[in-house]
Amino acid sequence: MRTFIAIELPKDIKDSLSRLINKLKETGADVKWVAPQNIHLTLKFLGERDDKKVKEISEILDEVARNHLAFQIQINALGAFPNLNSSRVIWVGIDQGDIETKNIFKDLEDLICKVGIPKEDRAFSSHITIGRTRSAKRLAELSQVITSLNESIGRENLNFTAGSITLFKSTLTPKGPIYEALKVVNLTTI
Repeated sequence: MRTFIAIELPKDIKDSLSRLINKLKETGADVKWVAPQNIHLTLKFLGERDDKKVKEISEILDEVARNHLAFQIQINALGAFPNLNSSRVIWVGIDQGDIETKNIFKDLEDLICKVGIPKEDRAFSSHITIGRTRSAKRLAELSQVITSLNESIGRENLNFTAGSITLFKSTLTPKGPIYEALKVVNLTTI
């Protein structure tokens, strides 16, 4: 099964990001936007894994959750990878919570590689993917709108408590992926 580990976002944050996506859609850019119910902060994409490996990963999640406190996340930026002029991934970034997210990722990487899943080749970037470009159609317009909206996104109250991490199963369908939570583990609270 295709799997990944992520921080789930509360419904009000997903609703706010959905409104942001609707503004970006107005550009007419050729982008596959993430469905509101599927918006999340990916910590580690695991790919295709059998039941035995999923069980091992599930046990690792318990250990990681015990070692990290729940924390605040503040969404404060809007951008694109690799850059606005040749965007492939449209994202919202985080300010508060960046260090904590990176620490959880590092612990996941260190433990998951011990069960045979390789570490990432690139550095982890705390972000929430909201769209993937399919072509260069109207990217200049999209870039302009991202730049203008980026100035205001930090002023919005887009913050929440990250209190858990989730192991998801992803089933690809012609209408888009369907995510199913296989395991949710609560981070430690004081």
